[in-house]
Amino acid sequence: MAWQPSPEALRELALYLKNSLSGFDKNAQKHAEEMLQKARASPDCNNYLAFIFSTRAAAAILIKNNVRSEWKSIPETSMQLIKLSVPICLQDRNSQMRNFSGNIATEIIKKGGLAGWPEFLPQLLEVISDNSGRYPNEAHEGAMSAMAKVCEDNSRMLLREVNGQRPINVILPHLIAATKSSLPRVRYLALTAINVFTPRDSQAMLNSIDDLLQHLFVLSSDEDTDKLQPHLAGLVDYLISQQKGDDEDLACEAAEFWLAVGEHDDLWRALQPYLGKIIPVLLECMVYSAEEIDLLGGQQDDDEQEDKEEDIRPAFAKKNLTRAANGETSTTNDPAHSISGYEQGASGEDSLEEGELDDDYEDGGDANPDERWTVRKCSAAALDVFARDFKGAVFEAIFPYLSQNLKHHEWPYREAAVLALGAVAEGCMDVVVPHLPELFPYLISLLEDQEPLAQKEQYFVPLMDGILRKMLDKNKKVQESGASAFANIEEKAGRHLEPYCGPIIQQFVRCFAKYKDRNMYILYDCVQTLAERIGPLLADPSLANQLMPALIQRYNNISDQGREMFPLLECLSYVALALGQAFTPYAPPIFLRCVNIIQMTLDQNHAAKSNTYVDAPDKDFLVTSLDLLSAIIQALEDRKSADLINNSPHHFFELLSFCMNDPTDEPHLATMLPILLKQLDMDSVLDEEMDSGFGVVNNACWSAGEISMQHGKGMAQWVPELLQRFVDIMSDPRVPKGLAENAGIALGRLGLQNSELLAPALSTFADDFLNTMVDVDPTEEKATAFKGFSIVVGQNPKAMENSLMLYFTSVARYQDMNLKSPIKQELHEIFKGVLNIYKQIIPQFGQFVAQMEPQDGQTLRNHYGV
Repeated sequence: MAWQPSPEALRELALYLKNSLSGFDKNAQKHAEEMLQKARASPDCNNYLAFIFSTRAAAAILIKNNVRSEWKSIPETSMQLIKLSVPICLQDRNSQMRNFSGNIATEIIKKGGLAGWPEFLPQLLEVISDNSGRYPNEAHEGAMSAMAKVCEDNSRMLLREVNGQRPINVILPHLIAATKSSLPRVRYLALTAINVFTPRDSQAMLNSIDDLLQHLFVLSSDEDTDKLQPHLAGLVDYLISQQKGDDEDLACEAAEFWLAVGEHDDLWRALQPYLGKIIPVLLECMVYSAEEIDLLGGQQDDDEQEDKEEDIRPAFAKKNLTRAANGETSTTNDPAHSISGYEQGASGEDSLEEGELDDDYEDGGDANPDERWTVRKCSAAALDVFARDFKGAVFEAIFPYLSQNLKHHEWPYREAAVLALGAVAEGCMDVVVPHLPELFPYLISLLEDQEPLAQKEQYFVPLMDGILRKMLDKNKKVQESGASAFANIEEKAGRHLEPYCGPIIQQFVRCFAKYKDRNMYILYDCVQTLAERIGPLLADPSLANQLMPALIQRYNNISDQGREMFPLLECLSYVALALGQAFTPYAPPIFLRCVNIIQMTLDQNHAAKSNTYVDAPDKDFLVTSLDLLSAIIQALEDRKSADLINNSPHHFFELLSFCMNDPTDEPHLATMLPILLKQLDMDSVLDEEMDSGFGVVNNACWSAGEISMQHGKGMAQWVPELLQRFVDIMSDPRVPKGLAENAGIALGRLGLQNSELLAPALSTFADDFLNTMVDVDPTEEKATAFKGFSIVVGQNPKAMENSLMLYFTSVARYQDMNLKSPIKQELHEIFKGVLNIYKQIIPQFGQFVAQMEPQDGQTLRNHYGV
């Protein structure tokens, strides 16, 4: 390397990096962070970081962040040094450094593309494919870890054709071969990378599917799917062997493979003859392991023990789009309603930066097995999917297992049998029902049933009664399971619960007296779900007079700033709407307290703005209080509601005004726009899923246009990427006309407040915009789009040299006679202003206009005086 660091500067930087990671000396840490911030201004900063990051994690994190946020400003010499350092550190003995190096690599590829670092993937493949012992085990794991990250973060790039070749066609055979590695970590990462591409019904994956099936796998160019079936036995045996292995990560990936293969209809259907092999393994993997049982604990009676604060999950306010007191409609995402406990939010994105908490340093080993994604849960999810598609065949495979294990002498097997029945219940309901007389006595005795409700009373009533009784078990985990199960029953049964509301409310009241803090949250969910489902029936005095004192007592025991206030206020909102006017006796103190909470929160927020040492309040106190106030006002007679407002000690409508003007409640662009940009990416639209893909892009275009109207200059940092997305859409011949028009409208609206940012690129999108907008109806959306575009034209009129005739024609033919909003006059003035600009800078302006169609030229002269 030609560049060499200054020893003194290197020592100082190393010291600052060390102190920046120290939590023991806060002053030194703060000073180090300030000095590192100043160091970033130096053109050699990245050179120093690249020089030392092989031994310093902080330097690696900073390099990754610099690549992400300052890509365009990093000198090429520095970038070359970074690229030279990454492969070296991928072989580091420290697994954390290997992970950090992979994070830097995938970030560079995301920013610069494969063409910007063409030698990197061949370097990885060389290490991954080495069988000579030239590279140590650490190098194999580091290279495969980096490859998995590149695949996960840049999958569309790898599927795209470059110089007549798709990178995935080269990479996939190496990944498949790596599943045979002697290193469990390499096998695990290889499966991780393969799973990225398996759900994508793309030609690239189909070209390699024969490899996947024949020993996992030898490249074949034959695309005839009929030859896949002879190799299925090998694939099934391989996945089964991996799932039954000792390495839990690898077993989990193998189990997830069944979920991914489900995206390929032909291959998926061909698995039916092998269900007899697959299903028993899934069932076997659904039994709690000894380690999981140890982690679960809680097998003794503990209902009298107070909950520790750290055991209570944080509560957050939930904004309800609609609330129906009649119980007819409802939507919920509450995890308490997922009785089976095996559903995983796979589509959610991890908010952690890659590398800062890498998978080698997760606290997964000590996590509650009920709260982490395990082989058990993945197997149950796979069983669920098999059951939905293969129905009776799956139930035939599990029925002997159920019959044996529902009465097994060891509880983990009984529990797993119940989990299995819950997993297949929805898909196999028709074939399950005839067996209920045989199965149900066991379910009632276990009191852990997870299947949807049977409609016959002979099953429903014992089930409901058994679960209600378990809500008062002496073990808090059983209480939690019972309450969660009953919330699910409420969700499914709806008004069928009405005849049983008396004993249900009585049991809820007993639970209020018995429950500790943690399970109280689920009890609130039970109460509000019942209120939502049975609606006005809850106003019956025999019910309300039992429930409300218990709720009010709990309400009085919670401080205004307690986090339990969130779910309780939300619960009271549902109850208030259900009770209607019957809520009147309870309304005044609750209404007053909500107003006081709002006033207190606004005061705290004001204090935090004026004093940096004061913590800002949690805005969820505002959300839940306002929600409950709204429910109370809807529930009561107008006169009673007016009395509450008039008797408020604070100016009620002024408080509402402050809340409505709170800027922090606006949508967070920094969260939304990256998601929107992904949805606008035409590379995400696969040929095989074109219709649905275009629908997503179309909605994203419309959303982008609306957001641009509301946030104006707040969109500035995303303008370059949005422009590229819109141009890609408008210029793509595959795109439906309506989608291209929406992209044009969104682009025009983006120019309303960001014209100076779009103007330099005007020549690259003018023709596309004008041609796209020709047939758009004269709506206010079109008017705002043309206004924005014309403002951009006014910023850079010379850029329209090749598009000027098209623009003049568009102005002449623009019809806005039906628009009655002010935008009509505004657009007219913008057009006139732009035409006058060209009248000044075009020497023979009249001759130019004369080249237009006679009617168009006459229109410009009549309407705009040119």
